[in-house]
Amino acid sequence: MKDATLVVMAAGIGSRFGGGIKQLEPMGPNGEIIMDYSIHDAKEAGFNKVVFIIRKDLEKDFKEIIGNRIEKEIQVDYAFQEMDALPEGFSVPEGRKKPWGTGQAILSCKGIVKEPFAVINADDYYGKVGFQKIYQYLTQAKTKEENQGVYDMCMAGFILGNTLSENGTVTRGVCKAGEDGNLATVVETGGIMMNEEGRIVHEDNGSDLVITPDSLVSMNMWGFTPDFIDELETGFTEFLQSVPEGDLKKEYLLPAVVDQMIQSGQATVKILPTEDKWFGVTYKEDKESVVNAFKDLIQKGVYKEDLWG
Repeated sequence: MKDATLVVMAAGIGSRFGGGIKQLEPMGPNGEIIMDYSIHDAKEAGFNKVVFIIRKDLEKDFKEIIGNRIEKEIQVDYAFQEMDALPEGFSVPEGRKKPWGTGQAILSCKGIVKEPFAVINADDYYGKVGFQKIYQYLTQAKTKEENQGVYDMCMAGFILGNTLSENGTVTRGVCKAGEDGNLATVVETGGIMMNEEGRIVHEDNGSDLVITPDSLVSMNMWGFTPDFIDELETGFTEFLQSVPEGDLKKEYLLPAVVDQMIQSGQATVKILPTEDKWFGVTYKEDKESVVNAFKDLIQKGVYKEDLWG
């Protein structure tokens, strides 16, 4: 088995979850949270280390609820995403309330992650197949130096119809694949929902545009070689230079970084399709359906009731 790390992005504020820390809400029959199931599936697939990206102010609660417990199952490390973790010469604009997005989150792992790694969101359940395929891909992936100057990446491609919330709109990275099965474009698309007619739509300039249910989407489940973090460091400086004065919400987003690298020829991204159904806690009202989904998976034998027992 080759070394590979699971990076879990858990620094989100959770504002849509009633102001609570949605990543730490119990969902399983013995108090398991969504991350328990993701880490279980990743370990089963071959990953042997997990790095949690959190805010420093969450550290105590986070370790009490999951970190100290998971250390008994897999090697654990922490990276801290902070708003003021900026390159020399930059400062936080007055009035900004949150960190700089998923690109900065992964950049916070510099010096900690030194092996091929997968990236996931803390509050998303992905199923088993994505972890299996990404681990298998990463065991063969080449570094930029080995790959003639091109980054070798992958992503789990989910079916849009399997990734919706019953309680509101979602944002998804809508993907297009080339003939070679590699990612051609990924566009962050907000306001996606199922309308009353049973069609998947998103609002665009006041009109609802229909998206086909079998469209492939990114759920921020990526696979990278460790040298990608150096590229994020360079890109973050360029991003900060481009932020308009007075813009307090602009974020350095992983899908946008990857898309830019594809378009410039710096990277290839293999899409690894999965038909597993996503679920998560985008909204507070999602919790009941997530709890029921885990009960169903346990009844079907996908998981033991005592997950780590």
